[in-house]
Amino acid sequence: MTQLNAPKQREFAVEIVRRLRQRGFVAYWAGGCVRDYLLGRQAKDYDVATSAKPDEIRELFGPRRTIAVGAAFGVIAVVGPRGAGQVEVTTFRRDSTYLDGRHPEHVTFTDAAEDAARRDFTINGLFYDPEVHEVIDYVGGQTDLEAGIVRAIGDPRARFSEDKLRLLRAVRFATTFDFRLDPATAAAVREMAPEIAIVSAERIAQELRRMLVVPGRARGIELLRETDLLATLLPELLSLVGLAAGDEVAVGTDRWQATLTILGQLLEPGFPLALAALLHQVGWPAVRSAGSGDPCEAGAALTRIIGRRLRLAKREIELASWLVRQQNSLAGARKLPWPTLQRRLIHPDIRDLVEFHRAVASVHGASRGDVEHCRKLLELPADELNPPPLLTGDDLIAHGLRPGIAFHGLLDKVRDAQLLGEIGSREEALLLVDRLVGSN
Repeated sequence: MTQLNAPKQREFAVEIVRRLRQRGFVAYWAGGCVRDYLLGRQAKDYDVATSAKPDEIRELFGPRRTIAVGAAFGVIAVVGPRGAGQVEVTTFRRDSTYLDGRHPEHVTFTDAAEDAARRDFTINGLFYDPEVHEVIDYVGGQTDLEAGIVRAIGDPRARFSEDKLRLLRAVRFATTFDFRLDPATAAAVREMAPEIAIVSAERIAQELRRMLVVPGRARGIELLRETDLLATLLPELLSLVGLAAGDEVAVGTDRWQATLTILGQLLEPGFPLALAALLHQVGWPAVRSAGSGDPCEAGAALTRIIGRRLRLAKREIELASWLVRQQNSLAGARKLPWPTLQRRLIHPDIRDLVEFHRAVASVHGASRGDVEHCRKLLELPADELNPPPLLTGDDLIAHGLRPGIAFHGLLDKVRDAQLLGEIGSREEALLLVDRLVGSN
Protein backbone atom coordinates (compact mmCIF):
# COMPACT_ATOMS: atom_id res chain seq x y z
CA MET A 1 0.00 0.00 0.00
CA THR A 2 1.43 3.36 -1.04
CA GLN A 3 2.00 5.77 1.83
CA LEU A 4 0.19 9.06 1.38
CA ASN A 5 2.14 12.28 1.19
CA ALA A 6 0.25 15.21 2.74
CA PRO A 7 1.65 17.95 0.44
CA LYS A 8 0.96 15.78 -2.62
CA GLN A 9 -2.60 15.12 -1.39
CA ARG A 10 -3.24 18.84 -1.02
CA GLU A 11 -1.62 19.69 -4.35
CA PHE A 12 -3.75 17.08 -6.12
CA ALA A 13 -6.94 18.40 -4.48
CA VAL A 14 -6.07 21.90 -5.68
CA GLU A 15 -5.38 20.58 -9.19
CA ILE A 16 -8.80 18.93 -9.37
CA VAL A 17 -10.54 22.21 -8.51
CA ARG A 18 -8.39 24.06 -11.03
CA ARG A 19 -9.14 21.65 -13.88
CA LEU A 20 -12.88 21.64 -13.20
CA ARG A 21 -12.91 25.44 -13.30
CA GLN A 22 -10.93 25.53 -16.51
CA ARG A 23 -13.82 23.61 -18.07
CA GLY A 24 -16.33 26.14 -16.77
CA PHE A 25 -17.63 24.29 -13.71
CA VAL A 26 -18.01 25.59 -10.17
CA ALA A 27 -15.75 23.61 -7.80
CA TYR A 28 -14.74 23.89 -4.13
CA TRP A 29 -13.17 21.82 -1.40
CA ALA A 30 -16.01 20.60 0.78
CA GLY A 31 -16.80 19.20 4.21
CA GLY A 32 -14.28 17.80 6.66
CA CYS A 33 -11.14 18.93 4.84
CA VAL A 34 -12.37 22.55 5.02
CA ARG A 35 -13.18 22.18 8.71
CA ASP A 36 -9.77 20.69 9.46
CA TYR A 37 -7.96 23.33 7.39
CA LEU A 38 -9.68 26.15 9.27
CA LEU A 39 -8.86 24.47 12.59
CA GLY A 40 -5.20 24.21 11.61
CA ARG A 41 -5.34 20.41 11.46
CA GLN A 42 -3.90 18.22 8.73
CA ALA A 43 -6.72 16.91 6.55
CA LYS A 44 -6.75 13.11 6.25
CA ASP A 45 -8.42 13.29 2.85
CA TYR A 46 -10.00 15.82 0.54
CA ASP A 47 -13.45 16.09 -1.00
CA VAL A 48 -14.45 18.34 -3.86
CA ALA A 49 -18.00 19.51 -4.58
CA THR A 50 -18.79 20.72 -8.08
CA SER A 51 -21.49 21.66 -10.56
CA ALA A 52 -20.07 19.04 -12.97
CA LYS A 53 -22.22 15.92 -13.42
CA PRO A 54 -20.74 12.44 -12.86
CA ASP A 55 -20.35 11.76 -16.60
CA GLU A 56 -18.64 15.11 -17.06
CA ILE A 57 -16.24 14.37 -14.21
CA ARG A 58 -15.32 11.01 -15.73
CA GLU A 59 -14.90 12.53 -19.17
CA LEU A 60 -12.63 15.26 -17.80
CA PHE A 61 -10.30 13.03 -15.77
CA GLY A 62 -10.56 9.90 -17.90
CA PRO A 63 -11.98 6.42 -17.22
CA ARG A 64 -8.63 5.03 -16.05
CA ARG A 65 -8.30 7.62 -13.28
CA THR A 66 -11.89 7.64 -12.09
CA ILE A 67 -13.98 5.21 -10.06
CA ALA A 68 -17.77 5.41 -9.93
CA VAL A 69 -18.04 4.83 -6.19
CA GLY A 70 -21.54 6.28 -6.12
CA ALA A 71 -22.42 7.73 -9.50
CA ALA A 72 -26.15 7.58 -8.75
CA PHE A 73 -25.48 9.93 -5.82
CA GLY A 74 -23.07 12.07 -7.83
CA VAL A 75 -19.86 10.65 -6.32
CA ILE A 76 -16.81 9.91 -8.47
CA ALA A 77 -13.37 9.12 -7.01
CA VAL A 78 -10.46 10.58 -8.94
CA VAL A 79 -7.19 8.69 -8.49
CA GLY A 80 -4.10 10.83 -8.12
CA PRO A 81 -0.41 10.24 -8.77
CA ARG A 82 1.67 8.11 -6.42
CA GLY A 83 1.44 9.41 -2.87
CA ALA A 84 -1.54 11.69 -3.56
CA GLY A 85 -4.25 9.14 -2.89
CA GLN A 86 -7.67 9.82 -4.35
CA VAL A 87 -10.23 12.59 -4.06
CA GLU A 88 -14.01 12.09 -4.05
CA VAL A 89 -15.61 14.57 -6.41
CA THR A 90 -19.33 15.00 -5.76
CA THR A 91 -21.90 16.88 -7.79
CA PHE A 92 -23.84 19.52 -5.84
CA ARG A 93 -27.03 17.75 -4.85
CA ARG A 94 -30.28 17.82 -2.90
CA ASP A 95 -31.27 14.56 -1.20
CA SER A 96 -34.73 13.00 -1.32
CA THR A 97 -36.31 11.18 1.63
CA TYR A 98 -34.23 8.75 3.72
CA LEU A 99 -36.55 5.77 4.08
CA ASP A 100 -33.92 3.49 5.64
CA GLY A 101 -32.59 6.04 8.13
CA ARG A 102 -29.16 6.03 6.48
CA HIS A 103 -29.32 6.78 2.72
CA PRO A 104 -31.49 8.97 0.45
CA GLU A 105 -33.74 7.17 -2.03
CA HIS A 106 -32.38 9.35 -4.82
CA VAL A 107 -30.72 12.73 -5.34
CA THR A 108 -31.32 15.79 -7.48
CA PHE A 109 -28.37 17.75 -8.79
CA THR A 110 -28.49 21.38 -7.70
CA ASP A 111 -26.24 24.27 -6.58
CA ALA A 112 -23.75 24.87 -3.77
CA ALA A 113 -26.22 26.52 -1.38
CA GLU A 114 -28.66 23.59 -1.46
CA ASP A 115 -25.79 21.13 -1.26
CA ALA A 116 -24.58 22.77 1.95
CA ALA A 117 -28.09 22.67 3.43
CA ARG A 118 -28.38 18.88 3.07
CA ARG A 119 -25.19 18.20 5.06
CA ASP A 120 -25.11 17.15 8.73
CA PHE A 121 -23.45 19.83 10.88
CA THR A 122 -22.59 23.46 10.22
CA ILE A 123 -18.87 22.82 10.79
CA ASN A 124 -19.04 20.20 7.99
CA GLY A 125 -21.12 22.35 5.64
CA LEU A 126 -18.39 24.74 4.57
CA PHE A 127 -16.82 25.13 1.11
CA TYR A 128 -13.36 26.52 0.38
CA ASP A 129 -11.82 27.97 -2.75
CA PRO A 130 -8.15 26.87 -2.61
CA GLU A 131 -7.15 29.14 -5.50
CA VAL A 132 -8.27 32.45 -4.00
CA HIS A 133 -8.28 31.20 -0.36
CA GLU A 134 -11.90 32.07 0.30
CA VAL A 135 -14.42 30.30 2.56
CA ILE A 136 -17.93 29.92 1.17
CA ASP A 137 -20.33 29.61 4.11
CA TYR A 138 -24.08 29.18 3.62
CA VAL A 139 -24.82 27.63 7.04
CA GLY A 140 -22.95 29.63 9.69
CA GLY A 141 -20.21 27.05 10.05
CA GLN A 142 -17.39 29.56 10.52
CA THR A 143 -19.11 31.11 13.51
CA ASP A 144 -19.64 27.70 15.10
CA LEU A 145 -16.04 26.68 14.44
CA GLU A 146 -14.82 29.80 16.21
CA ALA A 147 -17.24 29.26 19.11
CA GLY A 148 -16.51 25.53 19.38
CA ILE A 149 -20.07 24.34 18.75
CA VAL A 150 -21.42 21.25 17.01
CA ARG A 151 -24.78 22.32 15.57
CA ALA A 152 -27.01 20.43 13.16
CA ILE A 153 -27.85 22.28 9.95
CA GLY A 154 -31.47 23.38 10.03
CA ASP A 155 -33.86 21.25 12.10
CA PRO A 156 -31.71 18.76 14.06
CA ARG A 157 -34.53 16.21 14.24
CA ALA A 158 -34.85 16.30 10.47
CA ARG A 159 -31.09 15.85 10.05
CA PHE A 160 -31.03 12.91 12.46
CA SER A 161 -34.14 11.34 10.93
CA GLU A 162 -32.35 11.30 7.57
CA ASP A 163 -29.31 9.49 8.91
CA LYS A 164 -29.38 7.98 12.41
CA LEU A 165 -25.59 7.59 12.50
CA ARG A 166 -25.46 11.39 12.82
CA LEU A 167 -26.66 10.96 16.42
CA LEU A 168 -23.35 9.31 17.28
CA ARG A 169 -21.31 11.49 14.95
CA ALA A 170 -22.50 14.60 16.82
CA VAL A 171 -20.91 13.27 20.00
CA ARG A 172 -17.81 12.08 18.16
CA PHE A 173 -17.18 15.52 16.64
CA ALA A 174 -17.70 17.22 20.01
CA THR A 175 -15.21 14.75 21.50
CA THR A 176 -12.60 15.03 18.75
CA PHE A 177 -12.51 18.82 18.66
CA ASP A 178 -13.34 19.48 22.33
CA PHE A 179 -16.48 21.33 21.23
CA ARG A 180 -19.83 21.52 22.97
CA LEU A 181 -23.16 20.42 21.53
CA ASP A 182 -25.62 23.13 20.60
CA PRO A 183 -28.54 22.79 23.08
CA ALA A 184 -31.15 22.10 20.40
CA THR A 185 -28.88 19.53 18.76
CA ALA A 186 -28.17 17.86 22.11
CA ALA A 187 -31.89 17.75 22.91
CA ALA A 188 -32.62 16.07 19.59
CA VAL A 189 -29.89 13.49 20.16
CA ARG A 190 -31.32 12.68 23.58
CA GLU A 191 -34.86 12.43 22.25
CA MET A 192 -33.92 10.19 19.34
CA ALA A 193 -31.11 8.21 21.01
CA PRO A 194 -32.87 4.79 20.88
CA GLU A 195 -33.03 5.08 17.08
CA ILE A 196 -29.25 4.58 16.86
CA ALA A 197 -30.10 0.87 17.14
CA ILE A 198 -30.99 0.71 13.43
CA VAL A 199 -27.41 1.60 12.44
CA SER A 200 -25.15 -1.33 11.62
CA ALA A 201 -22.77 -2.52 14.31
CA GLU A 202 -19.84 -1.97 11.95
CA ARG A 203 -20.62 1.73 11.51
CA ILE A 204 -21.12 2.21 15.24
CA ALA A 205 -17.80 0.48 15.93
CA GLN A 206 -16.09 2.74 13.41
CA GLU A 207 -17.26 5.82 15.29
CA LEU A 208 -16.23 4.35 18.65
CA ARG A 209 -12.78 3.54 17.30
CA ARG A 210 -12.31 7.20 16.43
CA MET A 211 -13.77 8.49 19.65
CA LEU A 212 -11.78 6.30 22.04
CA VAL A 213 -8.32 7.20 20.78
CA VAL A 214 -8.52 11.00 21.02
CA PRO A 215 -7.48 12.89 24.18
CA GLY A 216 -11.07 13.85 25.03
CA ARG A 217 -12.26 10.22 25.06
CA ALA A 218 -13.47 10.26 28.68
CA ARG A 219 -15.56 13.37 28.12
CA GLY A 220 -16.95 11.76 24.96
CA ILE A 221 -18.11 8.66 26.82
CA GLU A 222 -19.72 10.81 29.50
CA LEU A 223 -21.46 12.75 26.71
CA LEU A 224 -22.81 9.46 25.36
CA ARG A 225 -24.34 8.85 28.78
CA GLU A 226 -25.74 12.38 29.06
CA THR A 227 -27.40 12.09 25.64
CA ASP A 228 -28.79 8.60 26.44
CA LEU A 229 -26.88 6.99 23.56
CA LEU A 230 -24.91 4.83 26.00
CA ALA A 231 -28.10 3.06 27.07
CA THR A 232 -28.41 1.58 23.58
CA LEU A 233 -24.74 1.26 22.62
CA LEU A 234 -23.14 -0.01 25.84
CA PRO A 235 -25.88 -0.54 28.43
CA GLU A 236 -23.58 -2.69 30.57
CA LEU A 237 -21.71 0.45 31.65
CA LEU A 238 -24.75 2.11 33.21
CA SER A 239 -24.68 -0.31 36.14
CA LEU A 240 -21.36 1.24 37.21
CA VAL A 241 -23.03 4.58 37.93
CA GLY A 242 -23.43 4.87 41.69
CA LEU A 243 -21.66 1.56 42.36
CA ALA A 244 -19.11 2.05 45.13
CA ALA A 245 -15.57 1.95 43.82
CA GLY A 246 -13.89 0.54 46.93
CA ASP A 247 -11.94 1.94 49.84
CA GLU A 248 -8.81 2.52 47.77
CA VAL A 249 -10.55 5.19 45.68
CA ALA A 250 -11.41 8.68 46.85
CA VAL A 251 -14.61 8.97 48.86
CA GLY A 252 -17.56 9.93 46.68
CA THR A 253 -16.14 8.30 43.55
CA ASP A 254 -18.22 5.54 42.01
CA ARG A 255 -16.99 2.94 39.54
CA TRP A 256 -18.28 5.02 36.65
CA GLN A 257 -16.20 8.05 37.59
CA ALA A 258 -13.18 5.85 38.30
CA THR A 259 -13.56 4.28 34.85
CA LEU A 260 -13.71 7.66 33.13
CA THR A 261 -10.65 8.88 35.02
CA ILE A 262 -8.63 5.78 34.09
CA LEU A 263 -9.76 6.09 30.47
CA GLY A 264 -8.62 9.70 30.38
CA GLN A 265 -5.25 8.86 31.96
CA LEU A 266 -4.13 6.67 29.05
CA LEU A 267 -1.38 8.09 26.87
CA GLU A 268 -2.08 7.72 23.12
CA PRO A 269 -3.83 4.36 23.42
CA GLY A 270 -4.84 2.16 20.55
CA PHE A 271 -8.49 1.22 20.34
CA PRO A 272 -8.28 -2.19 22.13
CA LEU A 273 -6.48 -0.65 25.11
CA ALA A 274 -8.95 2.23 25.35
CA LEU A 275 -11.85 -0.23 25.06
CA ALA A 276 -10.37 -2.36 27.84
CA ALA A 277 -10.06 0.68 30.09
CA LEU A 278 -13.68 1.56 29.36
CA LEU A 279 -14.95 -1.96 30.09
CA HIS A 280 -12.54 -3.15 32.77
CA GLN A 281 -15.05 -2.79 35.62
CA VAL A 282 -18.16 -4.18 33.92
CA GLY A 283 -17.70 -7.51 35.72
CA TRP A 284 -18.24 -5.98 39.16
CA PRO A 285 -22.04 -5.65 39.10
CA ALA A 286 -22.47 -9.31 38.11
CA VAL A 287 -20.05 -10.50 40.79
CA ARG A 288 -21.71 -8.31 43.39
CA SER A 289 -25.13 -9.63 42.43
CA ALA A 290 -23.95 -13.26 42.58
CA GLY A 291 -22.09 -12.74 45.81
CA SER A 292 -18.93 -14.37 44.50
CA GLY A 293 -16.68 -14.66 41.47
CA ASP A 294 -13.70 -12.99 39.87
CA PRO A 295 -14.65 -9.54 38.49
CA CYS A 296 -11.71 -9.61 36.08
CA GLU A 297 -12.83 -12.90 34.54
CA ALA A 298 -16.44 -11.72 34.47
CA GLY A 299 -15.33 -8.46 32.84
CA ALA A 300 -13.27 -10.31 30.23
CA ALA A 301 -16.27 -12.47 29.34
CA LEU A 302 -18.51 -9.43 28.98
CA THR A 303 -15.86 -7.69 26.88
CA ARG A 304 -15.93 -10.60 24.44
CA ILE A 305 -19.74 -10.45 24.30
CA ILE A 306 -19.69 -6.71 23.66
CA GLY A 307 -16.93 -7.05 21.07
CA ARG A 308 -18.92 -9.64 19.13
CA ARG A 309 -22.04 -7.50 19.36
CA LEU A 310 -20.13 -4.61 17.82
CA ARG A 311 -18.62 -6.99 15.27
CA LEU A 312 -15.11 -5.93 16.14
CA ALA A 313 -12.11 -7.64 14.61
CA LYS A 314 -11.08 -10.85 16.35
CA ARG A 315 -7.75 -9.34 17.28
CA GLU A 316 -9.44 -6.33 18.91
CA ILE A 317 -11.70 -8.57 20.98
CA GLU A 318 -8.87 -10.85 22.06
CA LEU A 319 -6.58 -8.02 23.13
CA ALA A 320 -9.26 -6.03 24.95
CA SER A 321 -10.54 -9.08 26.86
CA TRP A 322 -6.97 -10.15 27.72
CA LEU A 323 -6.21 -6.70 29.14
CA VAL A 324 -9.38 -6.74 31.23
CA ARG A 325 -8.51 -10.20 32.60
CA GLN A 326 -4.91 -9.22 33.33
CA GLN A 327 -5.60 -5.74 34.71
CA ASN A 328 -4.19 -6.60 38.15
CA SER A 329 -1.47 -9.03 37.08
CA LEU A 330 1.38 -6.55 37.46
CA ALA A 331 0.38 -5.43 40.95
CA GLY A 332 3.28 -6.16 43.30
CA ALA A 333 5.58 -6.81 40.32
CA ARG A 334 8.67 -5.88 42.34
CA LYS A 335 7.97 -8.73 44.75
CA LEU A 336 7.09 -11.38 42.18
CA PRO A 337 9.61 -14.17 41.54
CA TRP A 338 11.53 -13.39 38.36
CA PRO A 339 10.31 -16.48 36.46
CA THR A 340 6.69 -15.48 37.18
CA LEU A 341 7.17 -11.86 36.16
CA GLN A 342 9.32 -12.76 33.15
CA ARG A 343 6.55 -14.86 31.64
CA ARG A 344 4.24 -11.86 31.86
CA LEU A 345 6.76 -9.44 30.44
CA ILE A 346 7.37 -11.47 27.28
CA HIS A 347 3.73 -11.34 26.24
CA PRO A 348 3.51 -9.55 22.85
CA ASP A 349 1.05 -7.00 24.25
CA ILE A 350 2.85 -6.32 27.51
CA ARG A 351 3.40 -2.62 26.77
CA ASP A 352 -0.34 -2.07 26.54
CA LEU A 353 -0.77 -3.88 29.86
CA VAL A 354 1.94 -1.77 31.50
CA GLU A 355 0.26 1.42 30.29
CA PHE A 356 -3.11 0.12 31.49
CA HIS A 357 -1.64 -0.70 34.90
CA ARG A 358 -0.09 2.78 35.10
CA ALA A 359 -3.46 4.42 34.48
CA VAL A 360 -5.24 2.16 36.98
CA ALA A 361 -2.54 2.69 39.62
CA SER A 362 -2.68 6.46 39.26
CA VAL A 363 -6.41 6.48 39.93
CA HIS A 364 -6.41 3.93 42.75
CA GLY A 365 -3.59 5.65 44.56
CA ALA A 366 -1.17 2.75 44.15
CA SER A 367 2.56 3.22 43.79
CA ARG A 368 3.95 3.55 40.29
CA GLY A 369 7.01 1.63 41.38
CA ASP A 370 5.71 -1.63 39.89
CA VAL A 371 5.13 0.07 36.54
CA GLU A 372 8.59 1.63 36.50
CA HIS A 373 10.12 -1.70 37.51
CA CYS A 374 8.42 -3.41 34.55
CA ARG A 375 9.41 -0.66 32.14
CA LYS A 376 13.04 -0.93 33.23
CA LEU A 377 13.03 -4.68 32.72
CA LEU A 378 11.49 -4.28 29.26
CA GLU A 379 14.55 -2.26 28.26
CA LEU A 380 16.82 -5.28 28.83
CA PRO A 381 18.44 -6.83 25.77
CA ALA A 382 16.31 -9.58 24.26
CA ASP A 383 18.73 -12.33 25.25
CA GLU A 384 18.51 -11.21 28.89
CA LEU A 385 14.78 -10.63 29.04
CA ASN A 386 13.92 -13.81 27.19
CA PRO A 387 16.95 -16.08 26.67
CA PRO A 388 16.44 -19.12 24.42
CA PRO A 389 15.25 -22.17 26.43
CA LEU A 390 17.97 -24.66 27.28
CA LEU A 391 15.74 -27.66 26.54
CA THR A 392 12.75 -28.61 24.42
CA GLY A 393 10.46 -31.60 24.44
CA ASP A 394 12.58 -33.17 21.71
CA ASP A 395 15.62 -32.93 23.98
CA LEU A 396 13.76 -34.83 26.71
CA ILE A 397 12.79 -37.56 24.24
CA ALA A 398 16.38 -37.80 23.00
CA HIS A 399 17.43 -38.09 26.64
CA GLY A 400 15.31 -41.22 26.93
CA LEU A 401 12.13 -39.90 28.55
CA ARG A 402 8.73 -40.99 27.36
CA PRO A 403 6.44 -38.17 26.16
CA GLY A 404 3.64 -37.31 28.55
CA ILE A 405 1.97 -34.70 30.70
CA ALA A 406 5.04 -34.54 32.96
CA PHE A 407 7.04 -32.91 30.14
CA HIS A 408 5.35 -29.56 30.72
CA GLY A 409 6.20 -29.52 34.42
CA LEU A 410 9.79 -30.61 33.81
CA LEU A 411 10.37 -27.93 31.18
CA ASP A 412 8.84 -25.28 33.44
CA LYS A 413 11.17 -26.20 36.30
CA VAL A 414 14.17 -26.17 33.98
CA ARG A 415 13.09 -22.77 32.63
CA ASP A 416 12.69 -21.39 36.16
CA ALA A 417 16.17 -22.54 37.10
CA GLN A 418 17.58 -21.00 33.92
CA LEU A 419 15.91 -17.64 34.56
CA LEU A 420 17.12 -17.62 38.15
CA GLY A 421 20.67 -18.23 36.97
CA GLU A 422 20.95 -21.61 38.69
CA ILE A 423 21.81 -23.36 35.41
CA GLY A 424 23.27 -22.03 32.20
CA SER A 425 23.86 -24.87 29.78
CA ARG A 426 22.10 -27.80 28.14
CA GLU A 427 24.22 -30.24 30.13
CA GLU A 428 23.28 -28.62 33.43
CA ALA A 429 19.64 -28.63 32.37
CA LEU A 430 19.72 -32.39 31.67
CA LEU A 431 21.38 -33.04 35.03
CA LEU A 432 18.52 -31.11 36.67
CA VAL A 433 16.01 -33.23 34.73
CA ASP A 434 17.70 -36.39 36.00
CA ARG A 435 17.47 -35.16 39.58
CA LEU A 436 13.82 -34.19 39.17
CA VAL A 437 12.90 -37.52 37.58
CA GLY A 438 14.88 -39.43 40.17
CA SER A 439 13.19 -37.64 43.03
CA ASN A 440 9.86 -38.89 41.77
